[in-house]
Amino acid sequence: MKRTILLIMAFMAVEVTFCFARDKVQSKKEIDIYPQNPAYWQYGGKPILLLGGSVEDNLFQIRELREHLDLLKSVGGNYVRNTMSSRDEGNVWPFRKVDGKYDLKKWNKEYWRRFETFLKLTSERDIIVQIEIWATFDYYRDNWDRNPFNPKNNITYTAQESGLPLQVNSHPTSTKNNFFWSVPAERNRKTVLKCQQRFVDKILSYSLNFGNVLYCMDNETSVTPEWGKYWSEYIKDKARTKKSRVRVHTSEMWDKWDLAHPQHNASFDHPETYSFLDISQNNHNKGQTHWDNAQRQRARIADKVRPLNNIKIYGANKGRYGSDRDGMERFWRNIFGGLASSRFHRPASGQGLNKNAQANIRSMRFITDDMDVFSCKPYNDLLSERRSNEAYCLANPGKEYAVYFPDGGEVLLDISAMKKKAAIRWLDIMQSKWQKPQRIEPKSRVKLRPPSKGYWAVLIQ
Repeated sequence: MKRTILLIMAFMAVEVTFCFARDKVQSKKEIDIYPQNPAYWQYGGKPILLLGGSVEDNLFQIRELREHLDLLKSVGGNYVRNTMSSRDEGNVWPFRKVDGKYDLKKWNKEYWRRFETFLKLTSERDIIVQIEIWATFDYYRDNWDRNPFNPKNNITYTAQESGLPLQVNSHPTSTKNNFFWSVPAERNRKTVLKCQQRFVDKILSYSLNFGNVLYCMDNETSVTPEWGKYWSEYIKDKARTKKSRVRVHTSEMWDKWDLAHPQHNASFDHPETYSFLDISQNNHNKGQTHWDNAQRQRARIADKVRPLNNIKIYGANKGRYGSDRDGMERFWRNIFGGLASSRFHRPASGQGLNKNAQANIRSMRFITDDMDVFSCKPYNDLLSERRSNEAYCLANPGKEYAVYFPDGGEVLLDISAMKKKAAIRWLDIMQSKWQKPQRIEPKSRVKLRPPSKGYWAVLIQ
């Protein structure tokens, strides 16, 4: 009897140890803010720089998903966007149809199978997913006309019961769809809110099982701050009650391109609501203005540093928001500006994961893997004889310096803090190739001139 009890106790000890070890492994695979420098993220207990590009916004709905993620991984990418959207050809909606109309209490298994598969594939590849819960443009114009939440398309509520319109012909900036005013602090549409909660609960029933997920409430929203605040707190509350105790981080994406616009105050001024900031709309701006706007926001949150994410880098020759050059410059300015992430937006508004994007992601990873980027800061004040948008510096003075040149040029870099011999290495960004290193003696300043016009970066260590 005593031997049996001892065996049981030994088994229980092993089981407890196994569970504890399993929990530790899970915690190491969670995206979290890097405590040594909260401007960045960590994953698996190590600091991580988020770089990405992908062919579509609602990536979980595309064909050949596995191959697309493998391509991203092969060039050094680890960051994707995923809107919970269904507006494109070949997409499916989250709800099941009953007699030609949707039942908002029943699920379309294919939608959720795609979503779960997407989460598994990204987790297996250590790719961080930034989810946008409410895909704003699904709820306006032609998309609203066929959206299951539209009262005319479902059997769950009527227009009178829900207070929702049957048509919304305006742009989302007009905020005329009552769908986004349902929360208690606004119009308190309980019938609609209950269905919205059910949808978010379903998302979380999958996503909270994975540690590679960040949560953004909306895409380019202009609605009341109470809407995003409600869903941020709702998601965090749900995570706290989940047995896995997965840690979640939330943000909101406002529509205004000017980050100083009061619209952004609800995010920047409220770290208790949003633990990171998505500033993608700044990526409509160009050149020095693009850099300066982001740097003002870094200064703005200096007393409560948080990651500044860029899930959308605009700019493609066939798009409306700048050229290929604009997109690639924005990608580099973000990272050399001390921001936590940079991802090329989907075509035609961005580079997606085309050859340009692949080259830039690969080269960015080349240079940031060879330096301790998490100990560096933007240091353009170390550059002299610099023209607007000519060069950008990221450095840990005395130890290492990186300078990005969008299109050749020549600047002087102050390296007076470096008291030893150093090596200079030039990186051809579009070819993803290092030039042979050169040695220099300690000096106060060094003249930097790229080997040719075009996109170059240089590392001095």
